[in-house]
Amino acid sequence: MIIANQNLPQFTPILLGSDINAYGFARSFYEITHQPVEAYAEVPLAATRYSKIINMNFYKGFTADPVFIETMRSVAQKYAHQSQPLVLLAMGDGYAELIAKHREELAQTFICPGVDYALLRRLNNKESFYQVCDQYHLPHPKTKIITRDMYEKKTDLTVPFEFPVVLKPANSVEWLQIDFKGRKKAFTLHAQADYENIVAQIYDHGYQSDLILQEFIPGDDSHMRVLNAYVDQHHHVKMMCLGHPLLEDPTPQSIGNYVAILPEYNQKVYDQLQKFLEDIEYTGFANFDMKFDDRDQEFKLFEINLRPGRSSFYVTLNGYNLAQLVVDDYVTQTLDNQDTVYGNKNKAQHQLWLGVTNGVFKKYALENRYKEDALELLRQDRVGTTLLYKGDLGLRRWLLVNYLYYQYRGRFKQYFEENKGQYIKSEAKE
Repeated sequence: MIIANQNLPQFTPILLGSDINAYGFARSFYEITHQPVEAYAEVPLAATRYSKIINMNFYKGFTADPVFIETMRSVAQKYAHQSQPLVLLAMGDGYAELIAKHREELAQTFICPGVDYALLRRLNNKESFYQVCDQYHLPHPKTKIITRDMYEKKTDLTVPFEFPVVLKPANSVEWLQIDFKGRKKAFTLHAQADYENIVAQIYDHGYQSDLILQEFIPGDDSHMRVLNAYVDQHHHVKMMCLGHPLLEDPTPQSIGNYVAILPEYNQKVYDQLQKFLEDIEYTGFANFDMKFDDRDQEFKLFEINLRPGRSSFYVTLNGYNLAQLVVDDYVTQTLDNQDTVYGNKNKAQHQLWLGVTNGVFKKYALENRYKEDALELLRQDRVGTTLLYKGDLGLRRWLLVNYLYYQYRGRFKQYFEENKGQYIKSEAKE
């Protein structure tokens, strides 16, 4: 537990979002200040319900203009007579884009750690992100772009890679507005007919942007890595924390969301991504997803999220409080003089982060040496979650959070074999 610093200057954090990410960040701030955090969102979500550490404010249509900017103008008026800093942080891709779009106006009232709109558009779109990766010599999966025009004209829809292949939207913000039966964050496809069918469903249901078709990087969930970084207002990387996911949510709409992360240290990865972030003059939080490719022993980048990841509380859990970085950077102005922190060097301090029950993790995570390391942390009670917080467990919240974790049993029972089981079987044969 981090004790609140009584000498800390007064400031007001404001979060945009109501999901698990918002709750994790509210918890990070609460462990510094012991004060509840203000948050704004369009709809209530279970992760932040019945909480005493986050005050939620809801506005219908808040995820788009004009409601967003009109609401933020009202929020600015609310704090017009307050002299203490107002720190505005996006907890999702859509909010990050809206802040960047209106940065010039919002920055008159709020501190807005993050990149400008032009850089956000380059990095947020997976198609242009891979072009940036090529420019900076960052490995990524072999990729082909599929456009709506190609689908409508039925031209150049060939698959240049061996099956299975991965298909995903280039525009993650637009994808949030698309819905159809079987919709996923990313599709792993095993035959030409499956590929053609999914492309048709995506475009027939209104998606306009490009699709990313990629080679499938072999390996189960434990081949994934996630890295959270913070880059200060002077474009200097000040914290990097690598995580080793061991299990993902198998639910179709949530595939890619990690539910078990083991801390990991890799200076080569840190150095590579630090150089990249500083070369492009990044600012704020960055969240990278990558997968280790056994074929060439390289980590292949999938994407960068221009905000903290939904499982980013694993960073705070392991001793690198994410909220403290923002405070040191913009409130106390002390971060620039601090050395860069490369997380997880000391294994004696490692904590396992779980987003599911211990039982679900033990049953479904692939049997390997990484799982053994995680089980040892469990035996030593060096484990934590985002939502089960002792400082915020009134009866209604305790019941709700435990129900959420209970639901994962059904999700894994229903979807794991279909969406993840083939990787477990292929690993077992080797």
